Amino acid sequence: MLHRRKTLIDNLHNPIFCQQLFHRCLRTKSSHGYGDLCRKNKAEKYGEDEEEEGQIRLFKSRGQHLLTNPRVLDSIVRTSNIKPDDTVLEIGPGTGNLTLKLLEAAKSVVAVEIDNRMVEILRKRAAERGFEDRLNIVNGDALKTVFPKFNLVVANIPYGISSPLLAKLVYGANVSPFRSATLLLQKEFARRLLAKPGDSEFNRLAVNMNLVAKVEFVMDVSKRDFVPCPKVDSSVVKIYPKTEIPNVDLDEWWAFTRTCFSKKNKTLGATFKQKRKLMELMELYKPVGLSEDSNLKWREYDSNGDGDEECDSDDGGSDNGISILKGKIISVLESGGFLDKRPSKLSNDDLLRLLYLFNEAGIYFHDQAKGKDTCDAAYAACDDLLSQQV
Repeated sequence: MLHRRKTLIDNLHNPIFCQQLFHRCLRTKSSHGYGDLCRKNKAEKYGEDEEEEGQIRLFKSRGQHLLTNPRVLDSIVRTSNIKPDDTVLEIGPGTGNLTLKLLEAAKSVVAVEIDNRMVEILRKRAAERGFEDRLNIVNGDALKTVFPKFNLVVANIPYGISSPLLAKLVYGANVSPFRSATLLLQKEFARRLLAKPGDSEFNRLAVNMNLVAKVEFVMDVSKRDFVPCPKVDSSVVKIYPKTEIPNVDLDEWWAFTRTCFSKKNKTLGATFKQKRKLMELMELYKPVGLSEDSNLKWREYDSNGDGDEECDSDDGGSDNGISILKGKIISVLESGGFLDKRPSKLSNDDLLRLLYLFNEAGIYFHDQAKGKDTCDAAYAACDDLLSQQV
């Protein structure tokens, strides 16, 4: 197994690096959450997408759906197992329905809210209950803010920032360790996180999340429990960061799972017979026991064609590097019993074992030299979560 995680861990301990990392999350795809607020869109843009609650106007496009059912709020607090000495981090507290209940149970609450109007309401409600000294309000973007110290997360987060926020929490747990995160998420997104091998929804998002954290289902929440009412139901999940991560090079792991789950229901044997994939792996192939000069001979292959067709092992003869590499890959798959296996049915342990067999044979999925001195590996963590690829 690979042993090159030090650079990534060192980077995650660097506040400047973390700020750049999570800023990248905002650029990866458009969201109707915090990104829109940061760009200061005019109110007219939301037009019919706004709704009034009391004397404050709520915007669905900004992910402003306030949970109002007191029984659901109480259930979330109970599920969080808050201790009297806990400092709870809450993302997107809104007007404070959940915040006030958290303050009743915890030592203090750090509430990160981007909307100035919500901040004023939250501050006023906390003061009325005598909680102002135990509430630390951070007025800013949760994806760009360096969080104060906390040891528990409880939040009803805007749907639009679910992926980057999860990436920030679980892959930043070395910087800001916490006991668990109880999160209210879009139901479909929660199902993807909870998917197991063999499930139709099993995907690379679940695989990469399960590498560093354990995810548990808590309960479903009806869309009718929110104001304004969203289009879909929600689910509460509880996430426990793992204290020990498998001793695998993370950038290699992300590249490997990206390859396997590009066609998750296709057999691994069929996936690795594609000429385009073989050509990509040829660039990274390191035959065991050969010098660098000898390795160059293995890269002499015909790059013509679109690469979508399967590579015929008889095409080009035994001297064709790509054909030899294909034989090596098939041999690895056969030796591990993976030739006819489908990624959608493999556990993380199975995938880790297969990656080990590939690396042992000199077959890699990520440019090893590039990963030593760049932040691409950590960026890939957010990109993989953001992609939510099926």
